[in-house]
Amino acid sequence: MTACDQERTVFLLAHTGRQAAVRSAELVVQGLLRCGIGVRVLAEEAADLPLPDSESVETVDAKPDAAEGCELLVVLGGDGTLLRGAEFARASGVPMLGVNLGRIGFLAEAERDDLDKVVDRVVTRAYEVEERMTIDVLVREDGHIAHRDWALNEVSVEKAARKQMLEVVTEVDGRPVSSFGGDGVVCATPTGSTAYAFSAGGPVVWPEVEALLMVPISAHALFAKPLVVSPDSVLAVEVQPQTPHGVLWADGRRSVDLPPGARVEVRRGAVPVRLARLHHASFTDRLVAKFALPVSGWRGAPR
Repeated sequence: MTACDQERTVFLLAHTGRQAAVRSAELVVQGLLRCGIGVRVLAEEAADLPLPDSESVETVDAKPDAAEGCELLVVLGGDGTLLRGAEFARASGVPMLGVNLGRIGFLAEAERDDLDKVVDRVVTRAYEVEERMTIDVLVREDGHIAHRDWALNEVSVEKAARKQMLEVVTEVDGRPVSSFGGDGVVCATPTGSTAYAFSAGGPVVWPEVEALLMVPISAHALFAKPLVVSPDSVLAVEVQPQTPHGVLWADGRRSVDLPPGARVEVRRGAVPVRLARLHHASFTDRLVAKFALPVSGWRGAPR
């Protein structure tokens, strides 16, 4: 029995607001259906996609378990769409394969010009799966848990009022580190080290390094340096009682208000996100390519 003969379903998520994503989705759907692989899409996106009238195309509501039972989640879009796809991937345990249609796309495994190759590798199951560390978040107010969330890239505690600083105290493993005013604090995974934490001045951490990052954002302080700590550590950011309220963002997608006195706790996530990989290229090569880093003059190790 060949790969095309088996009953298989791929979940497809696309940024339907981009014409490039709509066209790419059409090509992917056609390629999968030709090999007898069923396609599942969100009902809210179906009307915007050029889908054939076929029993092999299934529509579902945008619930956390929307990808349940699929062998793969293919995402077409930029970083925002990929992070949206990560929500479905985490809830179902289905590996996510990202095709970058945006600007950088560190989470993506392929580019728009690789669509034929992507379909072929999906059909033949010629991909590997790796797990990416996530973070779990608790927001406490008056000692009680007021909110729970998670993130693949980062959670950020930010000021809500543009003209006022947010006063915070940072903590690692139950011990205070520093208090300062500024725009906020980013707590990130290694995957997120090339996202918001990078823009805030944090270090780039290779994905295979298990760690947690804490990066102040535009802090007014003598000591407000990025911190890299054990993956078993617990980070905390307390919003000072005398400061204006703040806001918590998880992967830039989900937010909740933080009143003065709120406490945000960040720890290693209990559930990872699984990514499908087509290439064996090192993260170093990916970093150089994505940021177009100059490497002229490199000679390499002597042989």
